[in-house]
Amino acid sequence: MKGIVFTEFLELVEAKFGLEVVDKIITAANLPSGGAYTAIGTYDFAEMLSLLTHLSSYTNIAINDLLLVYGEHFFSVLASSYPQLIDKYEDPIALLSSIENHIHVEVRKIYPDAELPTFEIVEKAEDSLTMIYKSSRAMSSFGLGLMNKTFAHYNTNAEILLEHIKEDGTEVKFSITKN
Repeated sequence: MKGIVFTEFLELVEAKFGLEVVDKIITAANLPSGGAYTAIGTYDFAEMLSLLTHLSSYTNIAINDLLLVYGEHFFSVLASSYPQLIDKYEDPIALLSSIENHIHVEVRKIYPDAELPTFEIVEKAEDSLTMIYKSSRAMSSFGLGLMNKTFAHYNTNAEILLEHIKEDGTEVKFSITKN
């Protein structure tokens, strides 16, 4: 997992809960990296899972709820750091339907060894989109947070339904309808 995901996560934790909580979860997690991340580094996903688990225990907030908030935060990071990826699209459905064939292609140019989820478009219409998310990391709530902020970015409302195809969350169907 790319270091930017870790650095931004820890920045969000510090902003929401304080530096003391960041220190507590890093110490409790007993991470091989020691919790020292660089944005361009690559780190084991198990470290993120450990940080999330300890933050969840410390705050009594479910991991999926933490991932949702983190996904919403991460959209702002992407929008400010890589506006050309987002500004190319005039509509949130167009942006979301381009994740696999454009956005992830561009991400791989920046981070060639990034392990990204896949998004298969099942059905696309002007005001709706159905796609299948697949990832061994089961971070669909992070994706949902990104999607929520995508619609907010375009000042558009949508209903986004998330349906687990596989119980472990490694395969999820997103059904999106613009309001």
